[in-house]
Amino acid sequence: MRIIDRIYINGRFVAPHGTATLQLVDPVTEQPATTVVLADADDARAAIAAATAAYERYRASSLETRASYLDRLREAVLARQGELVDAMIEEYGGPRAFSTASVGRVAAAFAHAKQVMRELAWERRAGRARVTMQPLGVVGIITPWNASNGFIASKLAMALAAGSTAVIKPSELSARQTQVLTECLHAAELPPGLFNIVTGLGDVVGAELVASRDIAKISFTGSTAVGKAIARGAADTLKRVTLELGGKSPNVLLDDADFATAIPLALSLAYMNSGQACIAGTRLLVPRSRLDEAKRALVAAVAGVRVGDPALATTTIGPMVTAKQYARVQGYIALGLAEGATLLAGGAGRPAGLDRGYFVQPTIFADVTNAMRIAREEIFGPVLSVIAYDGDDDAVAIANDTDYGLQAYVSGSAARAARVASRIVAGRVFVNGMYDEPLAPFGGFKQSGLGREFGTFGLEAYLEPRTEVAGMAPEVTP
Repeated sequence: MRIIDRIYINGRFVAPHGTATLQLVDPVTEQPATTVVLADADDARAAIAAATAAYERYRASSLETRASYLDRLREAVLARQGELVDAMIEEYGGPRAFSTASVGRVAAAFAHAKQVMRELAWERRAGRARVTMQPLGVVGIITPWNASNGFIASKLAMALAAGSTAVIKPSELSARQTQVLTECLHAAELPPGLFNIVTGLGDVVGAELVASRDIAKISFTGSTAVGKAIARGAADTLKRVTLELGGKSPNVLLDDADFATAIPLALSLAYMNSGQACIAGTRLLVPRSRLDEAKRALVAAVAGVRVGDPALATTTIGPMVTAKQYARVQGYIALGLAEGATLLAGGAGRPAGLDRGYFVQPTIFADVTNAMRIAREEIFGPVLSVIAYDGDDDAVAIANDTDYGLQAYVSGSAARAARVASRIVAGRVFVNGMYDEPLAPFGGFKQSGLGREFGTFGLEAYLEPRTEVAGMAPEVTP
């Protein structure tokens, strides 16, 4: 049994004031794996105080200083990249291919922030005025358990590039991953207090960050329900907020799409990170004229999807993170059947040959309408809903008929797919594939969030413009 009983405040690993514990379970074996001692509100206040003191020194730092810090953080992460991947696989069952790619983005986040920082126009003219971009202050960073370290790195990198300091509340379900990352960041030997990492519950540590007058901004990634609560709490002190929330992303296959490419892509988009991804393409919109063809292709393709040991490179889908999440996904599978959808593949229970672990069968529902709950609510598991449409206008209407607007996908001939993509209401729309562009803004429309991360837009979310207007000094008559 691993025990994690340290948090990170003011450049030191310290025992938390909090005494409550949480036991984490290995999602593959269903056996206890880690005991975490949780931080409390006193710990959060200590971290805020450390970040506040450090901010007074750091806010006027040069871009060269910030760049050197970002370089050191990147190098420290690269030095233990393999351990970070292993922790991600072991703690929540992230498939090896996904975990490796995710950890690669951890180190890259610091390099991208450095690039954007150097390219930003920190001083601009507006008529007679001089406008300078100023750091906000202490940033509260709250991250989820799926790809936890990637979220921590990308948010922290932008805060430091902006000249702000940070208090980070990672998910308590990611304590092991956070421990390894914190050791990496500590090895970079930055001045104390620039970042502080406090693992605790959201309604304790997270609530303290949201309520504190000394926190200028909250950057949160997680569920829409929690994001709304943060926005309400932040209003009391008029904190700035960046909220990257849930999704129910449409994947539109046009009637001229190459199904030999588009169908395997559709499954990879739906099942990325074992389906535990806010950007997963979980609504597959198929032209009615090609619906039977699509069903046959999906059944054939899903037969090649491998569920099991996340440490194996051949595994596509690992376990759900907890028993609670496993039960949630099973509940939605039962709901899909009750709503009248046709089970095309998968279904209830574990895949054949797996008698333990939080494993879900790769599931596909056909004959789904966009009014069904399985088409409207974020399941966060490997469950794909196939929805038929009639014509491009109908496809766009269905794609946009959702409370969410985080990401979308369109496959078809290039010009036509681009026209359809331009009509979809989402923060990011990918045409004929999914591509990595870390310098482009990421965030959602509607209930998928507020603000943007990454690139210039992401850095500016950590800054405030300040206007200075100078006139001529009046002459003094002797």
